[in-house]
Amino acid sequence: MKDDACTSILVGKKAAMDGNNLIARNDDTFSPLNQQKFVVNPAVHGQKGRKIKSWLNKFEMDLPEDAYRYPAVPNVDYKKYGYYEESGINEKNVAMSATESTYGNERTLAFDPLVVDGLDEDCIVNVVLPYIDSARDGVQYLGKLIAKYGSPAGNSVLFSDKDEIWYMEIVTGHHWVAQRIPDDAYAIAANRVSIEEVDFDKPDDFMWSEGIREFVADHNLNPDIYAWNFRHIFGTYTEQDRHYNTSRVWYGQKILNPSIEQDPEDPDLPFIRKAEKKISKEDIEYILGSHYQDTVFDPFGTRGTDEEHHRYRPIGLNRTQNAHILEIRRDVPEEMAGIMWLCIGGPTFTPFVPFFTNMNDTDPSYSNTSLDYNMNDAWWYYKSFAALVESHYPQFVQVDVKYLTELNRYFRSRVAEVIEAGQKYAGEELTAYLTKANQETVAHTRQETEKVWGELFKEAIKMSKLTFNMDKNL
Repeated sequence: MKDDACTSILVGKKAAMDGNNLIARNDDTFSPLNQQKFVVNPAVHGQKGRKIKSWLNKFEMDLPEDAYRYPAVPNVDYKKYGYYEESGINEKNVAMSATESTYGNERTLAFDPLVVDGLDEDCIVNVVLPYIDSARDGVQYLGKLIAKYGSPAGNSVLFSDKDEIWYMEIVTGHHWVAQRIPDDAYAIAANRVSIEEVDFDKPDDFMWSEGIREFVADHNLNPDIYAWNFRHIFGTYTEQDRHYNTSRVWYGQKILNPSIEQDPEDPDLPFIRKAEKKISKEDIEYILGSHYQDTVFDPFGTRGTDEEHHRYRPIGLNRTQNAHILEIRRDVPEEMAGIMWLCIGGPTFTPFVPFFTNMNDTDPSYSNTSLDYNMNDAWWYYKSFAALVESHYPQFVQVDVKYLTELNRYFRSRVAEVIEAGQKYAGEELTAYLTKANQETVAHTRQETEKVWGELFKEAIKMSKLTFNMDKNL
């Protein structure tokens, strides 16, 4: 099942409040129910003959004998929907999120069509993240695979390490461009070609597929007289873009640059921006769970018309299977630098739980997701919690905001506590300690959610329409 309409946010370390590179994304699918699990893929050493084959097309390739350990968030029913490991941070502290579905235009696809049995997003994380040592290395490694196997779809991929963030857009069968996000800037992408001016004289800031300039020139694909704008050359400018895609970028930029007036249907909103203040993880969480709050376009709002309430596609959806913020810290030992803030159940109403990625397992409630409804599973549990809050949104939303705010306070103090206590461990002992600490964080989050769940259910029972006030004198 191909990802539908994800939203990505990338924040450079000098733009981030905590001083660390952050990449984040909502994983949206076509169906509201597409079960996922959170697992750790162990390291591999000297295993010959390893292969991977896609369950969605005829793509297959040999795998290297050695692979780094990494967590991932794959589909449970992978034989039906494909692997789609989505995101993770490997043991070299390289973060990857794949993919943001991206669409090239018919002019460029006419001369470099998509490759039906090429490397698609269902396998991209599997064949890249375990084998790379830096964000830049990730772009180069994936670029070589696209050159060899081709791509069956337009996909954008996020890479990060403690020093750099790269955003890579694969838009035709073999052509792509990647841009380094400046340290003091942020970027938001929402299913359109986002990268704008490409400076081929700055290889430290841009990478590209071999022959892309000749490809554009030979087929007369550049609409601009002087510029080489990747979005203008390869991108789309459709009605769907205006109502489904650009409005999400507009709202995210509205939150981070509130003084700038922009049109939510502007097809050329800037990709790279400098925010008006330092960006926190809480800011990213808010944007990923947002639905145009404080505007006439909020589907839960009372301002505006019904048409306005449903004019644009919200960022947070019931089809968001997971949301994640991948953080590589610069102020701690490397063995504790990778933190995966994972939200299972939808970022509008449920928390982003911090997991130190130097772990050998995840909590069973995350790793053993059932295909059938099971409240023991984190995926089902938090999906259900989100549905409960949404069912009585006007009455429950402030309780939910208070719950999420208190958990974010706990998570920040919890991360600091774990790092301080972890200083006395090393090697396998540290991995074991962090694994246990993650599970304790999961247990606390579940306990606090149970309390709120119970209070909301009691209130929901009181709201039944099947009630009647008896006269006490009868």
